[in-house]
Amino acid sequence: MQPGGQSLVDRLLAAKNTIAGQALAKTVCKATTEEIMGPKRKHLDFLLQATNEMNVSIPQLADLLIERTQNSSWVVSFKSLVTIHHLMCFGNERFEAYMASHNHRLQPAVYLDRMGMPGLDMSSYIKRYASYLNEKRESYKLMGYDFCKVKRGKDDGVLRVMPTEKLLKGLPILQRQLDSLLEFDVTPNELTNGVINSCFFLLIKDLIRLFAAFNDGMINLLEKYFDMNKKQCREALDIYKKFLERTDKVSNFLKVAEQLKHLAMKF
Repeated sequence: MQPGGQSLVDRLLAAKNTIAGQALAKTVCKATTEEIMGPKRKHLDFLLQATNEMNVSIPQLADLLIERTQNSSWVVSFKSLVTIHHLMCFGNERFEAYMASHNHRLQPAVYLDRMGMPGLDMSSYIKRYASYLNEKRESYKLMGYDFCKVKRGKDDGVLRVMPTEKLLKGLPILQRQLDSLLEFDVTPNELTNGVINSCFFLLIKDLIRLFAAFNDGMINLLEKYFDMNKKQCREALDIYKKFLERTDKVSNFLKVAEQLKHLAMKF
């Protein structure tokens, strides 16, 4: 035992954690620079791997990124949200679970941007994107999992085999997340830089998975319909009507992606 009651192992572990924390902060800054392009793959890969490392503090990583969303530069703020979204999608579930439990809502700063007009143009998209990520976090908090990651399919898909009561509770939550994503509502002409493009492609990935989960849930709901009581039937019909309303919106959103196939961007 070393003086002060700290063992050599403790000291080495503390030093290792300090180094890991410094590397984390450095990489977060590199992933969210003012370059008008999406976060670089090598920095995202480093942060993804960090979510799997036991000596890395998930709260520290999340707080570093949340702090960057408050930056006065729209580029830094937007890239920070993209990085958070990327880690929620592809990182260790510890990161998404922590983001879901975090009390701080993602509310980017008001941009008095020194880079001029692009900041004003991007401001509404940044706010809508933050709103979607907040809804994604809320869905995880309420359900205990990410709708975009649930197993799908006839025999053992999560929403396909879900019991009636849970289904009637879960589908409206999924609807709210889907609605929040569709509020992003962008046209091909507005996808004018690498930052919003990187955001858009992550949204497309989520949209496809959300709608597939929604579809599984609707099949399950319709199969159970004639075994429901009157109150449940009314709820199911309301959910079904909303499902039909959203189908066209989802189709229109995906048409934007189809028009962007000429972009050689890989994110």
